[in-house]
Amino acid sequence: MQKVVTEIRGVLKSSSDEKTKEMSSRFFKKGEEALVYGIKSVEIHKIGKLFYKKVKDKTKQEIFEICEQLWKSKYLEEAFIACMFTESLYKKYEPSDFEIFERWVKNYVNNWADCDTLCNHTIGTFVMMYPEFVENLKEWAKSSERFVKRASAVTLIIPARKGLFLKDIFEIADILLQDKDDLVQKGYGWMLKVTSQAHQKEVFDYVMSKKALMPRTALRYAIEKLPEELRKEAMLK
Repeated sequence: MQKVVTEIRGVLKSSSDEKTKEMSSRFFKKGEEALVYGIKSVEIHKIGKLFYKKVKDKTKQEIFEICEQLWKSKYLEEAFIACMFTESLYKKYEPSDFEIFERWVKNYVNNWADCDTLCNHTIGTFVMMYPEFVENLKEWAKSSERFVKRASAVTLIIPARKGLFLKDIFEIADILLQDKDDLVQKGYGWMLKVTSQAHQKEVFDYVMSKKALMPRTALRYAIEKLPEELRKEAMLK
């Protein structure tokens, strides 16, 4: 497995450029920048596809071991490729895989991009396949770690687009409601915004019942897709 990881890192290093590396810092707050080689996303995608062809015949466990090594580096591009690999394995997900995904969230995710890339698709797909694990997300929401808390919400972005987990989404929003961290606020606000596309009335009613307590950042995210008249009503003090 280490040989594959070394090959991936070699290609990433040779594909990096300083201009892209400098531009990446614009997407993160000062002091919270992700560790990057400096590679455009389209190029990372090509590299990921190239290497997945090389590993796709390995066992799921072997591929997960490669992913674990990529996550350990803390480089954004390596995490992105790890997520491409795990997303490609979705037909082989089984309940025991949650322990692995949870370990990655708790031990390796250290910026919002890592969090969203892993949670939106890999863990979001897993939870749709095994909905009983939404209860674990509620425990994540109670964590003291900012990205574990954000993960509890952004894991439900894709399911929310499908109209799923409405009750659970509101329960997670309740847990995160007054969190002081702006990345957590944006995370659950985004979850509510996406939910509003399938459940407009329910999300509007929820926001109206909580707006006295909800931070303005979360509120603005939550109502972004609502009709203008409802947005105006929600923003009234």
